[in-house]
Amino acid sequence: MKRIEREKYLNDLISLMGNGMIKVITGMRRCGKSYLLFEIFSSYLESNGVASDHIIKIDLEDYKNKSLRNPDNIYNYVESSITDDDTYYILLDEVQMLDDFVDVLNGFLKKQNVDVYVTGSNARFLSKDVITEFRGRGFEVRVYPLSFSEYMSVYQGSLQSGINEYMLYGGLPQILSYNTEEHKALFLKSLFAETYIKDIKERYNIKKDDDLEELINIVASGIGTLTNPNKLSNTFKSEKRSSISYDTVKDYIEYLCDSFIVEKTERYDVKGKNYINSLHKYYFMDLGLRNARLNFRQFEKTHLLENLIYNELRMRGYNIDVGVVPSVIRNKDGNQQRANYEIDFVCNAGSRRYYIQSAYRMESDDKIKQEKTSLLKVDDSFKKIIVVGDEMPITRDDNGITIINIYDFLLKSNSLEL
Repeated sequence: MKRIEREKYLNDLISLMGNGMIKVITGMRRCGKSYLLFEIFSSYLESNGVASDHIIKIDLEDYKNKSLRNPDNIYNYVESSITDDDTYYILLDEVQMLDDFVDVLNGFLKKQNVDVYVTGSNARFLSKDVITEFRGRGFEVRVYPLSFSEYMSVYQGSLQSGINEYMLYGGLPQILSYNTEEHKALFLKSLFAETYIKDIKERYNIKKDDDLEELINIVASGIGTLTNPNKLSNTFKSEKRSSISYDTVKDYIEYLCDSFIVEKTERYDVKGKNYINSLHKYYFMDLGLRNARLNFRQFEKTHLLENLIYNELRMRGYNIDVGVVPSVIRNKDGNQQRANYEIDFVCNAGSRRYYIQSAYRMESDDKIKQEKTSLLKVDDSFKKIIVVGDEMPITRDDNGITIINIYDFLLKSNSLEL
């Protein structure tokens, strides 16, 4: 299979070279972190004149390196490999396997000619660990599964069949090595049960996992819907006949987010410019894992398209909120009343902002009006976009609202500026 270069993440690592910090590559299991570090980044170093003996690569998950999980052994091994004053690049895969890894890595930073890069992926190594453990000496590079553009760079088939398979089986790189639907489904189901859930149970010492399993199913079934731990707890009581507490649901949701399985978006009052903490939305970081969790029984393209757009925006580095636009309208009796209009995504990166709606179909004037109304209620000058599932040319109406099809949105890196 043709190599997927993952240029965005390679460029991230290149820009961080020699910054005196530990570069920590995080992300869910099997999303390609090891390949990025040991193959793509290592090849880049060698192609730019770094001698192979100045690239110290250690896979700590490999049994043959078991002795190097001991902090003294790995420190002595690295120290003995440094024989001159040129820069050495230390690449450690699955650093959470290393005992006292924080002390060891901070020790490496004291050496003047060492540049350190590590990966950590499961529930024993979280994004918040980077912040708390390294105290300003670690820089996180978050890696996601393959984007649709990366996926299509090696996919053999049409755009239509490609997006259907991508929405069904997701973007974990290994999925491309399976040729049958049965093998893809089996891989995803096994990975979820034997890796992701197992990691969470081990880290948090969860013995009775029935409620955790059921909560995952509920969240997977309701991607893109407004909810919160209280509503989820009530769902357990009313539909599952379980008395799971609010605090337990809140903890379990946090575990899923910390393990890179789902992400939470906050509601943001666009006019009041403040956050509304009552309800949230949750999206799966890989649609294949979400679908596998539900035995591929809920393939609703409307919700999957929304999740797909969310993931693409996150891969591009945007922070995302659910937009709420309060407004005063007149009801059928002519009386004034307050109403809230929702915008699927308020995307921010530095000084840039975009308002984006997801609409799988806009087959009628009423549907078009529905999708545009919330955008028209926003009175600032930031760009407003509707992404649709139909194949149609890019259009822009008199109000400045851009309508773009999902293929152009996903495959053109500058699609938000078209």
